[in-house]
Amino acid sequence: MSVMGRSLLRAAAEAFGGGVLVLAAFRLIDQVGGALPMHTRAALTLVALALFVVRRRSPEVALLGMGVLLGVMSCLGVLMAVTAYTVSHQLAGAGRRAAVLFGAGALTVLTAGASVYREGYGSWQYGLTLGAVLAAVAVLVPGLVGASAGQQQRLLAALRERAAAAEENRRLAESESRIHERSRIAAEMHDLVGHRLSLISLHAGGLEMALRSRGGEGADELRESAGQVRTATRDAMHELREALGVLGPLSRDTGTGALTDATGTRADIEALVAESRAGGVPVGFRWTGPDTVDREARVRRAVHRVVREALTNVHRYAAGAAVEVRIEHTADSVTVRVANGAPVRPPAAGSAGSAGAPAAGIGTGRGLNGLRERVALLGGDLTAGPDPAGGFAVRARLPAVPPTAAQTDAERAKDRTPGPAGAAARRLRRAPLLIPLAQAASGLLGLAGIGATLMFGLQFVGQARPLNYSPPRPPELGMTRQQVEAAGVYDEKMARAAAAGHEPVRPPGAGECVYPFSRETDSRDRLELTRYCFRGDILIQIIRFEVPMVPMGPAAPSSSSSVSPTPSGSSRE
Repeated sequence: MSVMGRSLLRAAAEAFGGGVLVLAAFRLIDQVGGALPMHTRAALTLVALALFVVRRRSPEVALLGMGVLLGVMSCLGVLMAVTAYTVSHQLAGAGRRAAVLFGAGALTVLTAGASVYREGYGSWQYGLTLGAVLAAVAVLVPGLVGASAGQQQRLLAALRERAAAAEENRRLAESESRIHERSRIAAEMHDLVGHRLSLISLHAGGLEMALRSRGGEGADELRESAGQVRTATRDAMHELREALGVLGPLSRDTGTGALTDATGTRADIEALVAESRAGGVPVGFRWTGPDTVDREARVRRAVHRVVREALTNVHRYAAGAAVEVRIEHTADSVTVRVANGAPVRPPAAGSAGSAGAPAAGIGTGRGLNGLRERVALLGGDLTAGPDPAGGFAVRARLPAVPPTAAQTDAERAKDRTPGPAGAAARRLRRAPLLIPLAQAASGLLGLAGIGATLMFGLQFVGQARPLNYSPPRPPELGMTRQQVEAAGVYDEKMARAAAAGHEPVRPPGAGECVYPFSRETDSRDRLELTRYCFRGDILIQIIRFEVPMVPMGPAAPSSSSSVSPTPSGSSRE
């Protein structure tokens, strides 16, 4: 669903919910605006719902407009409470928020005083008192609660942001310190041990050259031994530099010639397989998916190391066993599997049982431990173990895009927070709906409390109305149209339609006539109506008459006879 569609759906849901709130409060909270015509109430309710929908986009306009409408219709109090809470929660500036709340409350008080006085429900002082109750309960209290909740939410968001930044800085600092420490250890080992090995190789080469120049009995054997020492030293130096590459920074390798553009690619693995076949080991090879040329260097290096280590250990400890190398490359991962069958002859003492795994009581298993560490640093996993046929299998799964060091540390630290705080955080992650449900329940309880407080407050103020209050005079001849309307007399279309063709003759000079709400008589087939006729702006006639009432049931009589109206009342010519 598009953004526009979601906005329209949300607006429709809010309008529906606001309408439900207004209907629920219509019968309970109706101290102000009770004498308004039904069409006026409906129009004001629609305006209030429109302001309620746009309260997030135009908070000031919505709150001030609702303040005016609340003073005219007290049944909008619950809707006003929700608007005040939302607007105060949204506005960040304390001065701006206070000004809007004060303005909405003042408008509510003023319009309530004017409405009560205009309807004749009481004095303007009594109207101001009702408006003060409405403003305090429906504007100020929800506004203060919303402001407090908004401040708390913004404070928590800032604290979470600061805590996340501090945690990220700590992880980065720890990761960087580990990398520096490992690099320092690698450099020291390379300088110290490498220097000694270089001296050994140098002296062995010098000894070989001296024996070659002197000759004599036994010189050939000594020269051969010196050559072997020099070769072994050179190989040891090469292996030391490759091993130190594990301690170095993860983004590079320190081994001599250890990493090239082809390392870990399909051509590189095929070359390793070809070397093993040349050594007499039957190796099967299968590659699934695209080449790994575009993958990071550390991923390709790990693929190369897993295959090379497994094949090397097959040469050492499972000579003659058939080997199967499988690599599966997808968009998410690179899976390497090297499996060998049972060896042709049992391994010698001090060797491992198969591809990098120590047999029971044989070998150290350092090869597998090194591979596990390398794969784990990339966010992958490595499994190795014997199979029922007597062979051994090594399987490594590497992410195609490995995480950074800080991300890896964050994953390891996840769900490890000790104490009650960690347990509470884990419970919240396992139950993500608890917070929204609790907030919804709190909101409903708050609305119920606001509605009850508003209803009882208005009732208490109504009971405290001054005793010298006198209701508006009933309509009398000679009154103006405004005085008649102040007495609650308004034209009703249904009553006018019922009087058509059945009303008495209008007095001479009469202009417009008003037909207010009607009431039934004791008779079941007649309806009593009252007509108020004006000459200009002065009431000149009040007359009551009866008209036939249309039956509502299916057995309505088909008689079309009309009944002559029976007028009763007074008139002034």
